[in-house]
Amino acid sequence: MTPDPVAFLDSGIGGLPYLARVRELLPRERYVYVVDRENFPYGEKSAEQVIAAISSVAERLIQRERPRLVVVACNTASVVALDALRSRFPVPFVGVVPAVKPAAALSRRRRVGVLATRRTVEGEYLRSLIREHASGCRVVSLPAAGLVEFVEQDLHRSSPEEKTARVGIEVDRFRGERIDALVLGCTHFLHLEPEFRSLLKKEGIALVDSRDGVARQVKRLLAESAPLSAAPSAAPSASDGKAPDSLFVTGSEPIEDRYGYFAGRFGLLLAGAL
Repeated sequence: MTPDPVAFLDSGIGGLPYLARVRELLPRERYVYVVDRENFPYGEKSAEQVIAAISSVAERLIQRERPRLVVVACNTASVVALDALRSRFPVPFVGVVPAVKPAAALSRRRRVGVLATRRTVEGEYLRSLIREHASGCRVVSLPAAGLVEFVEQDLHRSSPEEKTARVGIEVDRFRGERIDALVLGCTHFLHLEPEFRSLLKKEGIALVDSRDGVARQVKRLLAESAPLSAAPSAAPSASDGKAPDSLFVTGSEPIEDRYGYFAGRFGLLLAGAL
């Protein structure tokens, strides 16, 4: 029997690095990833629009796949919609939030940068994280205009030089701030992690994200709710009949080639529209 999956939701492909980290920790689970293509991007929408969009997608996902747990693999959606999702659906939800706490603990200069979407930067949730976990630090929070769209639309066809140049634009904005830790406060930005690390290392700046914390939380909640799956996370054979880890998109077909590229890169079957 095919096990109920661990599901991931995002407006795009940003949350795929989080799926990869959770799968490293829990390789025997089955995974489903949903790209809410018809509502991309969340980061420029109002809170009400984000809640309505992700609630609609979550309802379809839960009816179709019966997930054991859902990771809201988007900082913006986690900040504005997590409470609404938990109150509406009888499924555990795990959100992703900017890793302000570990960055503040890591910073020797007590100067931290946060790079995120406009909605996250302007929202009260980030300010509350800073007050609670980084009150002794100077925190510089900047919105990265267009970087989500670059990852979503252009990353798969960009050269290494183009990726480095695009990341350099964002890194340069923190020059003069004397930060020694930079939080990637949007899951999309992790697709450019090598480029960020390369440029930041030259400046003596640590890169911080929340993947490890999210993976540990997923493992804890799954262990509390039921025994962890004994089914291997792998493509099905003709004999076992198990479903593969899959990526769905919302919206009408045809599905753009880039989703096949990212599905293959992360070991997922591009399974069509949700």
